[in-house]
Amino acid sequence: MASSTSIQFIELALSSNSPFNLSYLDPNQKWLIRDHLISFLQDFPSFTPSSGTFVHDDGMATSLLCVTGDLHISAATPLVPLTIWLHENHPLMPPIVFVTPNSAPRPTLRPDHPFVAPSGVTACPYLHTWAHPRCSLSNLVRNLVRLFSHDHPLSPAPVSAGGGSCFAHPSFVSRREAMDRLAGVVYYDVAKFGVGARREIAELTKLQAEMAKRVEFVEKMVGGFEREKEDLKKRAMELAEQADVVANWLRFSDRERVVAVIEGDEIEKAFETAEAEWEPVLDCLAGDRASEDTIYALDKAVEVGVVTFEAYMKQVRVLAREQFSHRALLVKLRGSSILNWTH
Repeated sequence: MASSTSIQFIELALSSNSPFNLSYLDPNQKWLIRDHLISFLQDFPSFTPSSGTFVHDDGMATSLLCVTGDLHISAATPLVPLTIWLHENHPLMPPIVFVTPNSAPRPTLRPDHPFVAPSGVTACPYLHTWAHPRCSLSNLVRNLVRLFSHDHPLSPAPVSAGGGSCFAHPSFVSRREAMDRLAGVVYYDVAKFGVGARREIAELTKLQAEMAKRVEFVEKMVGGFEREKEDLKKRAMELAEQADVVANWLRFSDRERVVAVIEGDEIEKAFETAEAEWEPVLDCLAGDRASEDTIYALDKAVEVGVVTFEAYMKQVRVLAREQFSHRALLVKLRGSSILNWTH
């Protein structure tokens, strides 16, 4: 039975000269709210009506009526503290329900409850399918009692023999209870799937990083192959040009004589200068280049430790003298009146 104090507060809050400046403007709406609240308090006299400022998710602040109280579920479970706000468009819009365990020694909310968020806001199927005049505050709370009796928001998560949620209980027979059961089962299935999905996402993220490294490695290899391909193309073009030069030379030379000399391992004789006077010059140039190449080879041998420094100096002296002789003779040949040429 609703107390006279609660009824007087409701009538004063909804009156035309109300000091609370509530957001309910339609007189017919106020009469509906009065009847709903009084009917609710008659069914659940432990709740107390009050008013306050409610801030919606979009930041809009409204002055609304609410009822607060502890909901008794069973003797073995703790009381569930509820705060039910009546929307400014009540009863066309569903109430806004919070489970509010704010004072000790009440336990804290379960973080994995299918109908109660960690913030305390409650979103059960009854609220999702709210419709006036079929739904009422009393039936809403009765529905919450049934839900919380199978899955308490302030107690450890239930575990059934089949590994699923408690909503597989055979006592659910009505359409409303079947909807509640389905919502609970779907919630736990989605939560289980979410754990697996997050694990799979973490594994795929690691695999993606590994694949990125492999792609980078392959791109470097492909880049190296492309550069090598370009180098080979250039080398092939150079060899083709050299082959053209040799082919042109053979086209205007005595092929039979050249082939005979090559087969006799006297390849030097296959290439003759246009005039015999050039042979000393070519010999000097060849000796100069040979000495230069030998000195370079000795430098590399000293670097790798194949030749000692003393042997290196001895050989370099000999080669330097030979190279000097070749270059001195080349200077004389250049100044000769017989060979009038420029290097």
